Parts: sequence; C-alpha cells; structure tokens
Amino acid sequence: MSLAEYEAAGGCQALRKAIRMSPKEVQQIVLDSGLRGRGGAGFPTGRKWSSIPMEGRHQRKYLVVNADEMEPGTMKDRFLMEGDPHQLVEGIAIACYAVGADTAFIFLRWEYELCERRLAKAIADARAKGYLGPNILGSGFNLDIRIHVSAGRYMCGEEAGMLDALEGRRAIPRSKPPHPTTCGLWGKPTLINNVETICCVPHIVLGGPRWYRGLGLSGEGGTKIYGCSGRVRRPGLWELPMGTPAREILFEHAGGMLDGYAFRAMLPGGASTGFMLDEHLDVPMDFDSVEKVGSRLGTGTMIVMDDRTCPVGMQLSMQRFFARESCGWCTPCREGLAWVAGTLAALEAGQGESGDMEILDFHARILKPGHTFCALAPGAAMPLAGAMKYFRDDFQRHIDRRCCPWSSVQ
Repeated sequence: MSLAEYEAAGGCQALRKAIRMSPKEVQQIVLDSGLRGRGGAGFPTGRKWSSIPMEGRHQRKYLVVNADEMEPGTMKDRFLMEGDPHQLVEGIAIACYAVGADTAFIFLRWEYELCERRLAKAIADARAKGYLGPNILGSGFNLDIRIHVSAGRYMCGEEAGMLDALEGRRAIPRSKPPHPTTCGLWGKPTLINNVETICCVPHIVLGGPRWYRGLGLSGEGGTKIYGCSGRVRRPGLWELPMGTPAREILFEHAGGMLDGYAFRAMLPGGASTGFMLDEHLDVPMDFDSVEKVGSRLGTGTMIVMDDRTCPVGMQLSMQRFFARESCGWCTPCREGLAWVAGTLAALEAGQGESGDMEILDFHARILKPGHTFCALAPGAAMPLAGAMKYFRDDFQRHIDRRCCPWSSVQ
C-alpha cells in the first residue's frame, strides 16, 4: 500500500495516540498486553522496554530492529516488510517514543532487496508527511530511521553480534551483563526487537491491552504469524490466534501432507528448535505450551519432516549450516559443531562407526546454554538431541547397514 492507503485503513492513528501519552504510559500498555518477543526467545516485550533507563533525558539511546531473519525455515518478517512496510515504520516510531530513542536502525538481511526498496520508500514518505524527522506531529519528538544491510552471516542475527556488525566490527557475542538495554550500540542504551514484535505495537496502542490479550487462545495474548514448509499441500504463512494447535496449522491451513507422504515429525519454530511428533500436534503453539513438551516455539514457522525423509540426512544438512555459520568465538561451538557435522557425514556415506552414537549424544548434551557465549550452538544441539531421542533406530541402521537406508525411497 501507499502511505495514503495505509492512513485510509487506520494507519498512523496509533502514533498520533501514543505521542499524546507519556512514554511510561506507552510502555505500560505494551507490558499489560502480554506481548512476547516474536523473534524466537519470547521475552516479555514490555519488560524489555521498561529496562531502558529513562532518567537523563539527553542521553543518546537507540532502537535496533532485527530484520536479519537467517533462521532456516523462517520467512515471516520478509512477508511483513514486503507487504506493509508502513506498519513497521509506525511501530518503530511508537517504540522509540516509548523509550526515548531518537535513532533507529533496521538491520536487514542482505538478500531482502525488495524489502529494502519498499522500506526506503516508506521511510521517505513518512518523513515527508511529518511522521519522521524533527518535531514529529508537533510533539517535540525527533526520530531518524536508517536501513543497515547485513553482511550476510547467521551470527549477525544474534543481538550482540548484530551490534558489533552495526559498529563495523566482526560479529561476535558479548559477555552479559551488561545487557544492551543499558550498554548496547556504541555503549549507549539500546532496545532490540524483532520485526514481527514491532509490527504488533501500533495495534496494541490503538486497540488496548485487553483487546490484544483477547485475541489469543491461551494466556499469551495476541496473534502470531505461523508458517509451514516441507512436503505439505500449501506451504505458507498465516496470522492466527496465539495458541492455535499445531494440528490446525498443519492440516487445515497448510492442507496436510502431499499424496504419498505421511507426517512423521516437525520442528515447530525453525531449524534451532526440538522435534515434535504426532502425539504433540494438539499442543497449543505458544511459548509455554511448546516448552513443556521439550521444544521451543521459536519463530513459529514449522519445518515438517515426512516419512520418506532420512532423519540423519536432515540433521546433516542443518548441522553443516550451523557449523559453517559459527563465528568461532568459543571452542564448544567452533569445534563441536564441526565434529557433529563430520560424524553425520560419515554416517550418511556408510562410514559410521560403533562409537558415533556416543559422540553425537555427548555433543547434544554438552552444547547447551551456559556452555557457550551465545545461543547458536545450543540451538543447533536442540534438534540433534531430539533426533537422537526419537529416531535413534535410524541412526543405528546407518551404522549397521553401512549406508543410508532411505536412499532408495526418496
């Protein structure tokens, strides 16, 4: 849509409403809404906003929007930026007003060229209309939004790595504390939110926290953009109430499995989440419910594994990606993921040994939060641990038969 069409559909009314309130009031609305980060971690958005220091009005603060979206199987943010860039721009303006930031960066995945063009035009149009720039709508609030195109590494999507990349340095994790909300970009307080998270903000401000909570089917309010990829009839994305069961997403919206294929398992939120089986399909797709069955909601974009896909081959493809994308900053990630990928490659090539199962078990156990600087290696270990738990016989057959048993059924 053009900016005029966006305004005609109710766009920018939330910004007009927000700047008539105090920043603390806007923060409280988001906190009361129950919005949790849509980038994967699910941290309460209002709590993150309220941790930004508000004293010292003249201290420089930043907002960084994570639009890197390098998680395999995930494409929801691209959908939002290409389809309605004005919504993101308005959300950024409200978020910056709420935390006192006068500069925002959209950290954009380098392949998203259409997103870049549409965002650049949306920013220019908003500036021309007075929604960005100095003294926005006569409020005294100033804001500049800049697009920063990513260097193209998975690590750049990790919040500390993203800050390093913005500062022109190698993307590596940082020790915490301090957290970015107190010491982030160039040492200044920095709010980092995902694209989908920010896009929820105008609707929360306009409709109110009680309305937003009422949209969900569970205690976690609002809607969620769910996705489904794999051998399904209608791979795609759908905005649905938070807590929609996985079975409804897979069989109603995605149309079920293609002819000749049956559902075997899925990763509920991108490649760095744990497997869920048929017995888990009635679990509500929200952060707490998915965690209770041993996985993570992550980005909410399901990767479906059918009954004719080799679990070992699937893991090999994923672990090669994670090993290649490791920044090399810490030993467990740099050495461990490469070892896992090599072991899986040997299994697929029919060169597996009797001790390979123990090697994979060890890495699935040792690569966990607290053992690495960031979540890259623990994220890679989660699907590996699930595969070793649910498909152990498939791994053992690769060793016993000295080949991939699935090679003849692809």
